[in-house]
Amino acid sequence: MRNLLITIRYLGGGYHGFQVQENAITVCQVFQDGVEKLLGRRWDVKGCSRTDAGVHASRFCLSMACDSTIPPMGLVRGLNAILPPDLSVLDCREVPEGFHARYNCLGKEYAYRFHNSLVRDPFLEGRVYRTGRPLDEAAMDQAAQAFVGTHDFSAFCAAGGSVEDKVRTIHRAGVAREGELVTFVVAGDGFLYNMVRIMAGTLLQVGEGRRPPEEVAEILHSLDRSRAGDTLPPWGLFLEQVYYDLPGWPSL
Repeated sequence: MRNLLITIRYLGGGYHGFQVQENAITVCQVFQDGVEKLLGRRWDVKGCSRTDAGVHASRFCLSMACDSTIPPMGLVRGLNAILPPDLSVLDCREVPEGFHARYNCLGKEYAYRFHNSLVRDPFLEGRVYRTGRPLDEAAMDQAAQAFVGTHDFSAFCAAGGSVEDKVRTIHRAGVAREGELVTFVVAGDGFLYNMVRIMAGTLLQVGEGRRPPEEVAEILHSLDRSRAGDTLPPWGLFLEQVYYDLPGWPSL
């Protein structure tokens, strides 16, 4: 048996998240359909994260133990010939036995993208959150620095999550503009249920002048979800990178 670490990319609009569900199409289901068609068997896969319905992934990792003798790049080419246009395989490599895409993950990086324009762009539909109000990206970037460090993120966690320990470490966070696109990027050792979308909703209020940047630190320390901003829609959120302790892999 070989253990493979496979990196995929997908647009999440057509999927109800990654994890297999009985009554909804998911990324895992469609990926396993492709594996079964290529290899003749439906091998089990372990995803690095669940990801919510509608969330996209520039890089999502999964591990799969199988007995296929096809070389890694042969699997990449074979799966890409089968999978639908909104899901592709970027990379495949062999990893040690017992390696698990989720449990060996050291952290992740997410991006939430705002289209700051009065006019919607058809080429960006379903991939950005549009707001016509002018955004002050410098104020948003200042506010985002409050997230950096080890904190209890209870104020930025949606109800319904099953995790009791709300302490996470954020290694870096920032906001930058490129034309009409304003992007919030955050990297950390782990994230709570809807955490990045609530962070983004709070920073949006700062960017629109509805909160001062200094208030974000106060919200964080209050541990009070009602003080933070709205949970923004999933379609502006991208999983950008997954971090592992592997040779040649990007470091957190």
